Amino acid sequence: MEVRASPAPARSGDRDGREHLIRYGGSFSDLLVERAEGSWLTTEDGRRILDFTSGQMCATLGHGHPAILDALREASGRVVHLFSGFLSRDVTELARELMAVLPEPLARAMFLSTGGEANEAALRLAKLYTGGHEVLAFAGSWHGMTAGAGSSTYSAGRRGYGPPLPGTLALPTPNPYRCPIAHCRESCDLTCLDAGMALADAQSVGAPAAAIVEPILSAGGIVPLPEGYLARLKQGCEERGLLLVVDEAQTALGRAGTMFAFEQHDVVPDFVALSKTLGGGLPLSATVTTDEIEADAASKGFLHVTSHVSDPLPAAVGRAVLRTVVADELAARAVVIGERLRGGLQELQLRHEPIGDVRGVGLMLGVDLVSDRATRAPDARYGGAVTERCLELGLNVNVIKFAGLGSVLRIAPPLTIAPEEIDLGLEILDQALTDCRGARSDARAC
Repeated sequence: MEVRASPAPARSGDRDGREHLIRYGGSFSDLLVERAEGSWLTTEDGRRILDFTSGQMCATLGHGHPAILDALREASGRVVHLFSGFLSRDVTELARELMAVLPEPLARAMFLSTGGEANEAALRLAKLYTGGHEVLAFAGSWHGMTAGAGSSTYSAGRRGYGPPLPGTLALPTPNPYRCPIAHCRESCDLTCLDAGMALADAQSVGAPAAAIVEPILSAGGIVPLPEGYLARLKQGCEERGLLLVVDEAQTALGRAGTMFAFEQHDVVPDFVALSKTLGGGLPLSATVTTDEIEADAASKGFLHVTSHVSDPLPAAVGRAVLRTVVADELAARAVVIGERLRGGLQELQLRHEPIGDVRGVGLMLGVDLVSDRATRAPDARYGGAVTERCLELGLNVNVIKFAGLGSVLRIAPPLTIAPEEIDLGLEILDQALTDCRGARSDARAC
């Protein structure tokens, strides 16, 4: 076997090796990021960019937080990886500390790497516990790319990959700004849920397993669940023998203004799936459930082993993230800073006609750009132009391209962001919205 001793010289026209990368979500940015600290990114050519997306919605403590760096240094000096049957103190302590902030009867956790894996484990547990296989999810959902989680992801990625798992059923996304059943206009009265459950009942073959939902749909357009929705869904699940899985990948650990977004609905689900915010930028996720479900699954030989289940190093980082969120009261801070951000966005709405709606909770907000406020038709061209112009001006904001939208700006800065950085981001967004007005009718504008 030939071993290459040194990297091959770059091919003609190959600036940085990106031509050897598989494109997994559209084209890559031309930027190459060299450093990231706090709320800022620095590119190789020295540009500074304010990050209003917390990386991939993960760096809720900001980039390079001292607590995370300290945990990495200390843990890497002890143990990084183990055989899946071995445990480390960081894993057992993370489980204990996590249960201390979760309500009963949630009591058991397993630690994995990604949100898709956490949802996959929850769905496998639910199917094993119930003996069924039918899973309900929102039509605007994103739960991951693994087989089960991907089958219950409806916002994108369903075409061209063969059939999903049997028993996957969609519920209308409860977005009152764009009511899926053309019933509501400003506030949801939950008719969409009643209609969705009736359709699910008609399609069911009598093998219920779970309903999996996000408390704030992200890829679906930053849609918080309406008041009373989750409680009625939980009741409907219990009546049908479905277990409720709440996917808190983007909302847990303070972003929504409480430790967990489901707490705002006075409901305790059967499963909570955690990921992005738990690792603070490192690959760490958790599937949390009750003693009863865990014991039943264990008695049936539950099997869900991955190469990095219960890895010590990310568990140490998870402990640091959890302790920091609690000690620094970042959930309460998300409420205060979130109100500042929302107020600024609402002020922009008064001056920019294309802003049809500002919605969200805490520091997870969406700006819905429309071509006409009366019809509320999404303006994908303008949304794309605005995000590109923001980046040119030094602000990273992404536009949601899924669920048939392409017009919702997703704004989720770190929970540690400074007030003056919020104000700067709003100034840049204001400038981009102004500069790109022509993009509403001319794709070359901006």
